[in-house]
Amino acid sequence: MTNTTPIPSGYASALAELKQQVRNARFTAQRRVNTELVRLYWGIGATILQRQEAEGWGSNVIGRLASDLRAEFPDMKGFSRANLFYMRRLAGEWPADAVVQQAVGQLPWGHITVLLDRLDDHHLRDWYAHEAATHGWSRNVLEHQIKTSAHARLQAAPTNFPATLPAGDSDLAQQLTKDPYVLDFLALDGDAKERHLEQALVDRIIDTLRELGEGFAFVGRQVHFDVDGDDFYVDLLFFHVEQLRYVVIELKTGKFKPEYLGQLGFYVALVDDRLRRTQHADTVGLLLVADKNDAVVRYSLAGQQSPVGVASYDLLPPAARAALPSEADLVSALRPEPDTLHGEA
Repeated sequence: MTNTTPIPSGYASALAELKQQVRNARFTAQRRVNTELVRLYWGIGATILQRQEAEGWGSNVIGRLASDLRAEFPDMKGFSRANLFYMRRLAGEWPADAVVQQAVGQLPWGHITVLLDRLDDHHLRDWYAHEAATHGWSRNVLEHQIKTSAHARLQAAPTNFPATLPAGDSDLAQQLTKDPYVLDFLALDGDAKERHLEQALVDRIIDTLRELGEGFAFVGRQVHFDVDGDDFYVDLLFFHVEQLRYVVIELKTGKFKPEYLGQLGFYVALVDDRLRRTQHADTVGLLLVADKNDAVVRYSLAGQQSPVGVASYDLLPPAARAALPSEADLVSALRPEPDTLHGEA
């Protein structure tokens, strides 16, 4: 039967507010349940640690404990032997108050096992726990950020923002940068041309946005501007929805050259004049290059009036790049042995 009761004028806004209240309450309840679960796991882990020290519990005892807990609580997941070892590591890594007062207590259990498996340094674990809780990283994103050493890359690009942007705003703009950007998802080699790199970034735009960071929205590739009959094209244009500013990105597949910043500064001024609205923050530019001399970059930035930065990009994550042999290693490996050069005696 159709409800024909007239709808009051304020009903829609009241309904929207109530829906948001329900969502907030549900999220808060889920967060509390998760925190209590982590607290429980910490307590189990602490008990195991204490018994190991006092009574010498070994792996077999922990396996028996896992079986007994599963038998007693068949509807609860998480009491596997492997998970109990994770609980022991949790209790050994963080104090009791961490599950309430620190970011790790706000994370799902799967995130915590990633932190325990992938990182050995306590301070790095806390850093990634804080970032994951603050930005709502999924487990896969957390894995990616650890694999690509996000802690060493965030806000690291050299820029002239302090000299060209108002105090406070320069710090915000710096938060948009990384150095280097890891573009391993593109499956390109080091000889890729700029247009191929651009196209690959657009084709994998979801991965590109993830690497750029929270809040970036894609505006366009090769964005056209007509300046009194002359045509100009911005490589990649983004808008940051939290900071309300355009971000111009120019790509160069070679090594940094000072003249590249002149072109980027021109595009920043163009976007700032043609697209920026009064409610928007200053447009900034970011030049991505395959390689750079930091001293040359520093001197070049000092001469620019537009807010710009320079970062390198890697087509391999840092760990994989570190595992590659150096040029000297390759030369040494390819050098013939003396017997090969002169013949065997």
